[in-house]
Amino acid sequence: MDRWVGKVAVVTGASSGIGAATVKALASAGMITVGLARRVERIDELKAELSAEAAGRLHSVRCDVTKEKDILAAFLHIEQHFGGVDVLVNNAGVARSTIGVLDANNTQALRDVVDTNLMGLMLCSREAFQSMKKRSVDGHIVHINSILGHKLLPVGGLNAYPASKFGVTALTETMRHELRLAGTKIKVTSVSPGLVRTEIIPNSMEIKNMAILEPEDIASAVLYAVGTPPRVQIHEIMVKPVGEMM
Repeated sequence: MDRWVGKVAVVTGASSGIGAATVKALASAGMITVGLARRVERIDELKAELSAEAAGRLHSVRCDVTKEKDILAAFLHIEQHFGGVDVLVNNAGVARSTIGVLDANNTQALRDVVDTNLMGLMLCSREAFQSMKKRSVDGHIVHINSILGHKLLPVGGLNAYPASKFGVTALTETMRHELRLAGTKIKVTSVSPGLVRTEIIPNSMEIKNMAILEPEDIASAVLYAVGTPPRVQIHEIMVKPVGEMM
């Protein structure tokens, strides 16, 4: 991570779970880290869990990634105050797992999933790329995907979540080719966790006798991918807890 010290990392959905663990890890690794979230006060509270030096590198910006105006305002703020984006971690995600794809009157729930998991990811990636290109930065874009973006379980109640994550898998490859054809050395990586103890999984904090990952496990995978030498591009990292049956 030495080459990223003092550079700017942006993490979406940074107020809890994988996002919170990732902003703490990046700030501790020496990066100026900007967490985007609707609940910015929760990002600010994370500073108490860091050293004074790392806490000084952690910043928060209010942003709802389902709203393009919020995304544009957030990236403009980052450009004006920090110079631009060097690393982007697209972590924001929702599931709405209690509402089926075929349930009546479910339009808003479906839009929430697609707008967060796909549209928000694409728009944030677009703005980060424009920042990198403008400054001739060989940056890195990381998508927090899911094993459900590669294999669908034969169960109900998953809503549009697997479809959105299959979309992230396709978008990762689409972006990789666009970046290559644009003549850049900007990297893009998909990180696909299995079951993780986060707010997106109902009652995950009470899970004791089931194989489950902690958010810090995924943050470590992000740091590994971002920390590889410029000549190395990690296409996909799949992380499962020991004993997981999927």
